[in-house]
Amino acid sequence: MKLSSKSRLQLSMQKIIFLVLFISCIGMLAWLSNHYSYQFDLTANKRHSLSSDSIDLLKLLEKEIMVHAYTTDEVTQKAIAEIISRYQQVKSDFRLKLLNPDIDIEKAQRDGIVMDKPFAFVIYYDDRMEHITSLSEQAISNALLRLNRRQNQQVIFLSGHGERDINGSDTRAYATLRKQLQDTGFNLRTINLLQQPLPDNSKLMIIAAPVHEYLAGEIEQITQFIERGGNLLWLVDPGELQGLEVLATSLNLSLHDGLIIDNNPELRQTLNIQHPAIIPVTEYYPHLITNTIRYNTLFPLARGISPLDDVSDGASSHANGNWQAEALFSSPGKSWSETGGLTEEMSFDSAGGDIAGPVTMAVALHRALQNPQSAAPHTASSKGSQRIVIIGDSDFLSDSYIGAGANLSLGLNIFNWLVGDDDFVSVEVKPSPDTKLELSEFQLMVIAFGFFFIIPLLLLLIGFRIWYVRKNR
Repeated sequence: MKLSSKSRLQLSMQKIIFLVLFISCIGMLAWLSNHYSYQFDLTANKRHSLSSDSIDLLKLLEKEIMVHAYTTDEVTQKAIAEIISRYQQVKSDFRLKLLNPDIDIEKAQRDGIVMDKPFAFVIYYDDRMEHITSLSEQAISNALLRLNRRQNQQVIFLSGHGERDINGSDTRAYATLRKQLQDTGFNLRTINLLQQPLPDNSKLMIIAAPVHEYLAGEIEQITQFIERGGNLLWLVDPGELQGLEVLATSLNLSLHDGLIIDNNPELRQTLNIQHPAIIPVTEYYPHLITNTIRYNTLFPLARGISPLDDVSDGASSHANGNWQAEALFSSPGKSWSETGGLTEEMSFDSAGGDIAGPVTMAVALHRALQNPQSAAPHTASSKGSQRIVIIGDSDFLSDSYIGAGANLSLGLNIFNWLVGDDDFVSVEVKPSPDTKLELSEFQLMVIAFGFFFIIPLLLLLIGFRIWYVRKNR
């Protein structure tokens, strides 16, 4: 077919117009990709995205955050910039400064950098700085927690009467808890009241299961601390109160005799719990402490607590004088408070003083201070309220059990609430469930049969068909 000059001109114009439009589209896409970006995190647990806890923390921090990253490797610099971009998407004034330790020598000295690794990081917030060993979400968020915490507020662990030791090395100690609290900015200190008084900047006192009785002078110091607006965490194991009966009376608390027994073998079997005195908690009353707990916790050898009337009847909040008492959690319904001791033949005996479950195991109390300005320095929270938590067990935070279920998360939430940092929660490392392929024996057999028999047989059949078709043409 012969084309006229007019037709050839039209085809040429169409080609030119198409080429111009095509080049324009490519240029527009290049411009858009250079100025705008959008990322998708398709991992199973969104481990390449910030957790909701970190996002909430960034929204609470009003001042600029600056990270100094020291490295000489360009690939590492790109990886650092990509990690920090996740934070910059949430907080616009989250700054990153990439520095070369061989060139920026003065800044490296000022930041106290020692290049014992291919990289080093310093994070600045509110005119304070802290070195971090990595740019993981946990490292950055914990550093920001430490930098943002109010300074010079002591958390006091009482000692001298067999209390839990935060510096101990045995399984009864609180060494893991101490490390976690220090990593998130708590200033911890152990004090024997017989040797030295409480510091004026004491924010929180912890009484962790003493095994010897406190003297009258020590009890007076404890009660005065609470009267001045101090916050308290009291962990009470079954047994004697070691002279702290006056404290329970002042808080209008009734601590049950005996220990709680779980009579739900199905639940214990599911959680692989062998002993009936190890109490699993799977449900929690609504509270700032428990709202973020999504997993079970374990409490070995626990006792029951009643603020005024027993809250185990379903009510989670009661007024104890000028204190507002709220139950945090209770034992399962198929449990009771056993007063006869641990025996092989235990059974519920109401006539013998046993209390039917569910039994309240933890209570949080708070009250508004009448005159927060007159309270001792650093004791009351900035919101003018005083807070106390009483738990009928101390083992759940020990090195033996703190890793069980959500025990650690619960413990950190309790400390954060007691010092008034309601919005701060621990940032846990995200597991990576989609990095390992787990197959059952049946699935492995199907895959093996397919690769060794089905696929070779199909290839043979296809080859035979091709040969047969060609032969008969």
